[in-house]
Amino acid sequence: MTAREAPVTVGFVGLGNMGGALATNVLGTGFDLVAHDAAGPRHTPPGAVHAADVADVARRADVVVLSLPDGTASEAVAREIVAAPGRRSTHVVDTSTIGVSAARSVAALLAASGVAYVDAPVSGGVAGARARTLAVMYAGSDEACARVEPVLAALSDRRHRVGDHPGLAQALKLANNFLAATTLAATSEAIAFGRSVGLDMATMVEVLDGASGRSAATNDKFPNHVLTGRYAAGFTNTLMTKDVQLYLCAVEEEDRPSPIGAATGALWESFAAAEPGADFTRVFPYVEGA
Repeated sequence: MTAREAPVTVGFVGLGNMGGALATNVLGTGFDLVAHDAAGPRHTPPGAVHAADVADVARRADVVVLSLPDGTASEAVAREIVAAPGRRSTHVVDTSTIGVSAARSVAALLAASGVAYVDAPVSGGVAGARARTLAVMYAGSDEACARVEPVLAALSDRRHRVGDHPGLAQALKLANNFLAATTLAATSEAIAFGRSVGLDMATMVEVLDGASGRSAATNDKFPNHVLTGRYAAGFTNTLMTKDVQLYLCAVEEEDRPSPIGAATGALWESFAAAEPGADFTRVFPYVEGA
């Protein structure tokens, strides 16, 4: 199924750094877009129609994409969608990272009113969104996934269906972000150790990236943000802390042990408490100065 065969109007709720980039991608593929953000119309991408509220989006759009900070926000928006008079929307694609339980709850809330939900968190940062290299992990029923596939294709060129019911994509996204948080923190500790004995950071990053210690930290975060002093990956330590805590909650719900997760969670919580809202790549100077 392609956007040409099944033209739809897309709604977008949440136009922050990530949401704005994704909404621009949707516009770039030729969809009509109706967009709303709690901060007002100033974030509406050129070419999109500004909607005064979520109900207005639900009246105008067939498929609504969410890019929101947490499960509480996703649930609140879902409630506004189903309550909208004259609702046109039949499907919701949630690109937010909200956790397994929240995704299941939002899916059930929407299903009770005949709205299908596709759990579709993303990974790769704002730069990845703009380059269309963002990984979109999605899960939902066959019908729902087929219906929204043109919209998913508009978001990014890299898409992975990971399951047939909401919550599975959240589980994979949480596992991914736990690994990202752990490898960045561990690499920071290792490089801080190397510097303490006289090694050059650039040399360490180059060697580690060609050896068994290679990760996104050595391949991207250190060369592009730490070594340069930019610290502008576009993702905050507060959000990373939230995602790690969601991972730990999901692990606990499955009655799984997580000794590494506990250590990672404690580090990110202390970093976020010390420097709330800092770019998450600043974990290196935080670790080095500890």
